[in-house]
Amino acid sequence: MKAQDSSWNKIYCQDCRKMTQLKDESIHLMVTSPPYNVTKQYDENLNLNEYLAFIEDVHKEIFRVLVPGGIIALNIANVGRKPYLPLDCYFIEILEKLHFDIIQEIIWDKAASAGGSCAWGSWQSASNPSLRDVHEYIIIARKPDLHRKIIHFSKEQIKKFPEKIDDKKFEINEEELFTNIWTFGTESAKRVNHPAPFKVELPYRIIQMFSKENDIILDPFMGSGSTALAAIIAKRKYIGYEIKHRYIDVCERRIDEYFHPEKKKERIKKERKEKKRINEELKKGQRNSHSKLIEQHSLPRSSTKLMKGKEKTITLEPEKKKKLQNNLLSYLK
Repeated sequence: MKAQDSSWNKIYCQDCRKMTQLKDESIHLMVTSPPYNVTKQYDENLNLNEYLAFIEDVHKEIFRVLVPGGIIALNIANVGRKPYLPLDCYFIEILEKLHFDIIQEIIWDKAASAGGSCAWGSWQSASNPSLRDVHEYIIIARKPDLHRKIIHFSKEQIKKFPEKIDDKKFEINEEELFTNIWTFGTESAKRVNHPAPFKVELPYRIIQMFSKENDIILDPFMGSGSTALAAIIAKRKYIGYEIKHRYIDVCERRIDEYFHPEKKKERIKKERKEKKRINEELKKGQRNSHSKLIEQHSLPRSSTKLMKGKEKTITLEPEKKKKLQNNLLSYLK
């Protein structure tokens, strides 16, 4: 594998409302999943008006750096229950206000990763049902330009897709790819060490459809680095912004492990070894705790009690003593 191009392929630790490193009209495609403002670890928990103002400021800057005719793809989910917030509608209003042309809204069906639960307002009553969301939206919009050529994506290009993406088998339904409903599962937050990651497959599909080789791909909310990985696999260049140093570390580790798979194997091996060591220590600690409890509560071989004002010594038989200790241990568990 070739090393990365040092002139691009960077992630900056700064606020994406001021992408000072980027010139006007220098980015071909923007792919991201912005924070949803639902009190996850990386959210600021703004009120709705503050949050929408923040999103508008970010997209003003995206409009500036995007080439005429450039595409943006926003992965967003509706959130909340009391009240339900249709974030996709708010985002479309903002994009139209900034003079983006809305092209398409793709529905990402996550059913493969979701359970079938339904939380009712009262037991066996439909007074206030709350159905579980199993989909998200991908809003596709374009910066206006009458002269830029449209990128034509053909079925022949699908044959060039890799068999695996991010160490996971990548199977794609050709007919589904050309519809506005895409079905694939979610990414594990634990696996990539980020509270709300998306699978590399999501940006990879978009990058293949709306850009060409060597184009520059921007993710202003880089998170765990899925867009960067997708760009590398698709032979594009990337630029990212992220305000948390620890997530930039995650991005760089994932990218480094893509170019050096042996490092990932070694890391996983060490993590499993450490997990095994911790589990063994916990088990040992539990056994020691139980032993101490037994010692503290076990009856002595001889005990005394008063009967009619006189002291009488009672000696317990070993079998009875053991039975009492076992009963005590069961109770303590």
